[in-house]
Amino acid sequence: MLGAIGLDETQESAYRALVAVGAAEVSDLAHRLALPESETERALRRLERHGLAAQSSARTGRWVAAPPGVALGALLTQQRHELEQAELAAALLATEYRAEAAEPAVHDLVEVVTGASAVAHRFHQLQLGAADEVCALVTGTPVAVTGMDNESEERASNRGVVYRVVVEREVLSLPAGIVELSAALGRDEQVRTVERVPTKLVVADRTLAMVPLTGRGAEPAALVVHASGLLESLMGLFEAVWRDALPLRLGGGGRDIVEDGAGPDGTDLEILSLLLAGMTDASAAKQLDLGLRTVQRRVKGLMELTGVTTRLQLGWHAYERGWVAR
Repeated sequence: MLGAIGLDETQESAYRALVAVGAAEVSDLAHRLALPESETERALRRLERHGLAAQSSARTGRWVAAPPGVALGALLTQQRHELEQAELAAALLATEYRAEAAEPAVHDLVEVVTGASAVAHRFHQLQLGAADEVCALVTGTPVAVTGMDNESEERASNRGVVYRVVVEREVLSLPAGIVELSAALGRDEQVRTVERVPTKLVVADRTLAMVPLTGRGAEPAALVVHASGLLESLMGLFEAVWRDALPLRLGGGGRDIVEDGAGPDGTDLEILSLLLAGMTDASAAKQLDLGLRTVQRRVKGLMELTGVTTRLQLGWHAYERGWVAR
């Protein structure tokens, strides 16, 4: 937790232990931390440079912890000041860049990124730099970045960045597909599904986009598109796919819907969402870790609840009653 002020894990553990006892010999602290004395002393020297610890003037070889409220407060204040200076420098550089490139050359509107590592880095960078919204089309065949790798999505979402994502149906059948989508919905991201998406695509703040350049088997490469007519076309493509996609409901689906004392619960709504996305009873049961008969029984219960005899009618009634959305 103190890595933001320049402490590594060992140094943070040493400071926490020193705070807990107030003062200690190097040997005692090393024993408490289960570390060699030499490594413990190096950590204490580092804490001393940060003003978090000092050698006792009353007893040689004894170390004393600086009060956290004072010592950490000073470091945090310094850190905030440095960040403010960095933000100011970034703003000035951005102003200079805009002044020099008011009319960018055509070749400056796109950039080619090659190699799995470079593509993944640019992908994360694009999301971490987003301030308002990220729009994405997701296929079931990731090349350089998988959902489990994408920590930047969670970090951006936690900052308040709005996510609108369309996934193709194949993603729902992937081993971790439902888990990842449930986590995304749990962060209030908007997720929809279609049979197939035309291409992978990520657009940040409608000013920067990324699309793949290579197919399976080739070295991963991507095209990064800056504000231009091409970017507007890519955003138009996303909006067209988004309009035709079906909202996905997972992870309990929010509060249960009750009509006249009875209605579908969260699991019923998850099943409905997956079936409307085109999955079979067996596939939905597997993804939700339910028995096939359980899924069939719940679907039959929903049909009885709505008074219909076919699943087509059930889908229509589910929409009319607000159980699913378009």
